Amino acid sequence: MEEGRTRSFADLHCHSSASFDSLSRPADLVRAAAARGLTHLAITDHERLDGALRARDLAPPELTIIVGEEVRTTAGDLLGLYLERAVPMGLSPGDAAAAIREQGGLVGLPHPFDRFRSSGASKVVEAAALAELAERVDFVEAHNARAFRGANEQAARFARDRERPGVASSDAHTSLEVGVAYTILPGDPRTAAEMRVALQGARLVTGRATVLVRGWTPLAKLVQRRRGNGRPPPGAHIPGSVP
Repeated sequence: MEEGRTRSFADLHCHSSASFDSLSRPADLVRAAAARGLTHLAITDHERLDGALRARDLAPPELTIIVGEEVRTTAGDLLGLYLERAVPMGLSPGDAAAAIREQGGLVGLPHPFDRFRSSGASKVVEAAALAELAERVDFVEAHNARAFRGANEQAARFARDRERPGVASSDAHTSLEVGVAYTILPGDPRTAAEMRVALQGARLVTGRATVLVRGWTPLAKLVQRRRGNGRPPPGAHIPGSVP
């Protein structure tokens, strides 16, 4: 990655040990991002913000931590960036997007065609539902480093057809994956408004997580479940979430 703040290097989808499926401490993610030359890292844990807030407190000046969340809606996952409060799972896409925007945040559509994820096309009952979802987002994850074969190509076409900015991200669940895919942006966006503008000039740097690294996720889920940090059922109250 090249130096200089006329351009920025952003990984906009990453998970810490606050997620039910990751064991990566916020401090480890911060160190990995800084060592690999990232200037922006969005930590988007499932229905929680505490890992991202911890990382923001630990980050050096040259690394901007974006407080985000991956939210499970009734029709797939959404990403929220620049959040102040966690958004609860189980809302409709429209209500979840509204809750993100009420905070001044950005709405993203992650891995929309990965059939093994809760936002995968097989989980969206009709194509019209996915199209409606796209109308509510500021960007589409056109390349996810963990997506299965063919999913990224479909996502990139979808972003182009819907005239939405595309990004590349790691979807890291381990510190080894941070920055394996990232997005080059013009300038040095620090706010949601600045990021929205910068995304119009995004350039994607694609990469893939190895199967071996991705294999740690089932183990992480097991460990977190035994710690009492498993994913709560839909409708459960998440501390810090909006009412």
